[in-house]
Formats: sequence, structure tokens, C-alpha cells
Amino acid sequence: MATKNPPSRDELTRRRQAALVTPTDLRPDATRDIVAAMNAVLADVFAQYLKTKNFHWHVSGPHFRDYHLMFDEQASQILAMTDAIAERIRKIGGMTLRSIGHIARQQRVQDNDADYVDAADMLAELREDNKAMVSRLREVHDLCSKHRDSATTSMIEAWIDETERRIWWLYEAGRHGDRGGH
Repeated sequence: MATKNPPSRDELTRRRQAALVTPTDLRPDATRDIVAAMNAVLADVFAQYLKTKNFHWHVSGPHFRDYHLMFDEQASQILAMTDAIAERIRKIGGMTLRSIGHIARQQRVQDNDADYVDAADMLAELREDNKAMVSRLREVHDLCSKHRDSATTSMIEAWIDETERRIWWLYEAGRHGDRGGH
């Protein structure tokens, strides 16, 4: 029986990397661009989820029950996006975010660490964050369309609709009588 030489360090590195590269018909530049854009969205979604849960946990005032329930419903919807985004990234051969630190380095959603936030300010801040999310999702949709990644564009279309619904609800919850909107 012949003795085999152990694999070189370069060979071991190549094997480890190859083990996670899912085959795709997308061009390498398409995969690179879409993965980068989707990881940025994933970081924003995690940050938006935590901010929405923070407001859910800390809301107070005369509309406590309504806002508490709405924030919880919205947070659950946002959290549901995370696995779909990460799995889509993996399906096209990319790597996803790996830690809270990785999220923090990529997120564009601003954290709110204030000890107290008025309920009206919570509504306004979440509404603006969701508006920014829609804008980013549209940008990534355009990128995916350019690279003919119809599966990702289809998913993004559903998330845009969900996010616009959150904006609508946050807007309506923040209206004050007949004064109109914000």
C-alpha cells in the first residue's frame, strides 16, 4: 500500500472554501455583487428587527397595547426575512454574515440606545427606517434584475410590499386627528 503525502496548506484551504461554494449559473461578478448587496440588506434587517423589538419592549403611554402589539407583529415579519435572505445568499454561492460584529460593521440602520423614547418618536423613527429599507431593497432589486437573478428579485418584491405595509401602519398610527400626516 502506497503512502500518500498529506495535503498541502493551500490544498486544505482550497477544500474548505470549495465546500461552501454552491454551484450557480450566475457569473462570478453577479454573485459577488448580489452577495455584497444582500449581506448589507441582511445587516439592516437584523438591526431593524432589534430596534423594533426594543421599541416593543419599551413603549409606554396611552396607546401602549396597540403599539406594543404592532411592534411585535412587525418585528416578527422582519425577523422572518433574515433566514430567507441568508439562504438566498448561500443558494447563489455566497457567504452570509457570521456575528453581531459583522452585522454592526455593515448595518446602515442607526441604533437607538436612548433610555427613553416617546411613542410618537418610535413610530416616526421606525417609519423612516422602513422607508430607507424600501429604497435599499429597490436598489438591490435593480442590481439583481441587471444580473438576471429573477429568484432574488421576486423575493425582494414581496419584502418591498411588506415594508410598505409597515410604513403605512406606522404612518396611520402616528396621525393626530384631522391635522393630517407627517
